[in-house]
Amino acid sequence: MAVNAKTEFDVAAPPSVVMEVLMDVEALPDWSSAHKAAKIVSEHEDGTPDQVSMTVSAVGVNDDQTVSYVWTDNTCTWDLVESKMLASQHGVYTVTPNGDGSHVDFELEIDLKVKLPGMLIKRGQKTAVETAKKGLTAECERRAKL
Repeated sequence: MAVNAKTEFDVAAPPSVVMEVLMDVEALPDWSSAHKAAKIVSEHEDGTPDQVSMTVSAVGVNDDQTVSYVWTDNTCTWDLVESKMLASQHGVYTVTPNGDGSHVDFELEIDLKVKLPGMLIKRGQKTAVETAKKGLTAECERRAKL
């Protein structure tokens, strides 16, 4: 059964900074508590990350994953390539200008290979949304001040 998480939020940083943070996938562990490691395996012709291997730990579940990214000027999309714990994963960040800052829409859909209690699934959804909102916001605003 697929599980969905969605949120939207504003960031006091321009879209270019938000996209820069998202493209810096190897720094994911700096602002996402669920990501323990991330390494670029391959890049697109333009130098943006394509396939990325990562170690993820959420709600007591540890997993090594490989995801494939697609980038546009204002979106970061990824899909699961390989995982021990997930059957599928699809995520999207959409970044639009909002005054001097940005508005971010975040969507994540995952399908687990293993059954977990509903309480753990809900906690995982909450963690994903909070990380997207708080972690990304803090990192973007920190970089915007540099």
